[in-house]
Amino acid sequence: MTEITGRTRVFAILADPIAQVKAPQGLNRVMAERGVDGVMVPLHVAAADLATVVAGLRATRSFGGAIVTVPHKTAIVPLLDAVSDAARLVGAVNAVRREPDGRLVGEILDGAGFVAGLRAAGHDPRGASAYLAGAGGAANAIAFALAEAGVCRLTVHNRTPARVEDLFSRLRRLHPGLPLAFGTDPAGHDLVVNATSLGLRPDDPLPLDPAGLGTGQLVAEIIMQPAKTPLLAAAAARGCRTHPGLPMLEGQLALMADFLEMRAPGR
Repeated sequence: MTEITGRTRVFAILADPIAQVKAPQGLNRVMAERGVDGVMVPLHVAAADLATVVAGLRATRSFGGAIVTVPHKTAIVPLLDAVSDAARLVGAVNAVRREPDGRLVGEILDGAGFVAGLRAAGHDPRGASAYLAGAGGAANAIAFALAEAGVCRLTVHNRTPARVEDLFSRLRRLHPGLPLAFGTDPAGHDLVVNATSLGLRPDDPLPLDPAGLGTGQLVAEIIMQPAKTPLLAAAAARGCRTHPGLPMLEGQLALMADFLEMRAPGR
């Protein structure tokens, strides 16, 4: 990390809880490699305080932008001045850039990062049947990315079926031929993805019934800490291949840095 001075641009990650985040380590490394005079710090922000914090960051001239994670990806959208077309369709953002005039602009990179992480590990989702647990901000982004990547069908489960139907209505605009279903059983799917926050805390229930898991399936997480979540442990015990959450971040670090304009002067 560069020495912090009065010229240093400050970036943040907004989350609750915050101890599990890995973006500061990754993006501080990227900025050091690029020769950027900047630093990313974690900000523990409760849902009730998000609007207040965003207003403060907007007025902070040395603030360059933020990474946004659980539980703020959807809630932050109406607090921004503009979002990309992709973020508008998904209904969530995970990166926010502060423009010189104080405007806040949002982008969603989770889906691209998740698919990039899968492919980097040798798992191409094209032609696979996919089961997705969750219909929040990250889940929406991953659903669109899996559809774009060419999965042959997509099953989604969420405690609130109306959120799944809303996701499906938006997916059908871009992918009208993709078979979509609401379901609770991951059996019969090639790829099973936990896109919820269940697994962050030791007392969390599993996001799906592991009885439906078996040999031949790939079970993937978006949770980065712990690296081996209870779901991944249960999946491995049933003979599944597993894919942890960290590759999703690694797959989008450069995208995040570029969107946040983390570059040295003259580059």
